[in-house]
Amino acid sequence: MNKDSASQPLFFRPEVFSPFPELVAVESTRLGGVSPFPFASLNLGLATEDNPENVAQNRRIFFDTLHIPVSEVASAHQIHGDGILDVVHGGRWNGFDALVTATPGVFVSITIADCTPVLIYDAQKKVVAAIHAGWRGTSLQIVKKTMAYIQQTYAVLPSDCFAYVGTCIDECSYEVGADVASHFEDAHKRWDASAQKFYLNLKKANEQQLLECGIPENQIAQSPYSTVIHNDRYFSYRKEKGQTGRMLALIGVRPAESAR
Repeated sequence: MNKDSASQPLFFRPEVFSPFPELVAVESTRLGGVSPFPFASLNLGLATEDNPENVAQNRRIFFDTLHIPVSEVASAHQIHGDGILDVVHGGRWNGFDALVTATPGVFVSITIADCTPVLIYDAQKKVVAAIHAGWRGTSLQIVKKTMAYIQQTYAVLPSDCFAYVGTCIDECSYEVGADVASHFEDAHKRWDASAQKFYLNLKKANEQQLLECGIPENQIAQSPYSTVIHNDRYFSYRKEKGQTGRMLALIGVRPAESAR
């Protein structure tokens, strides 16, 4: 670990979840790990070209700080689709971009480096979801589909849900062509005549899906940070031309006997 890593913020806890002491909900930064450039330094991505030993050490640092057993963390190889997996124990799966659990002590996670992380918590049924929403997942309405799943499976009420739309590439940096822009409503894109390109607002698009699902606006928070503008704190796949690490967004409910 870097000598000053202890003073660096490994993660942030979204304020929207602060009323719930039983809940662990965090978004990692790129700070406080052991990986060298270009993965410096808290690279938590299992599918990067970083040395696996560095990633394993970074993950130990991160999960130890949260007092979470690695064995109870659920993750998936993400494919920019709309697959949803309901899990009852930790592990790793292939082909899913949203993980859900109603099991205390299991923590669902997704990795990001420009795509939008969305975390959802039903404060009554104690159901959680972690969603990876790039432009494809957003256009496939993965957030809406995940909400529909937990409503149908666990009788979740949107009015009981709290949500966080996390750090991702910002609207002023996310330049796309007409083919990608065509998948989005006018409210979530803008045309720049000088660049002859569209710019997407993934945060706004995903927040809109949460609102349309019925989650109250005052129970939804949006990260003020950008992977591009705040690249010293977050990894950006686009800005760093693919050679970079991954952040991790995680959510889960501690078992009653260990809740802090």
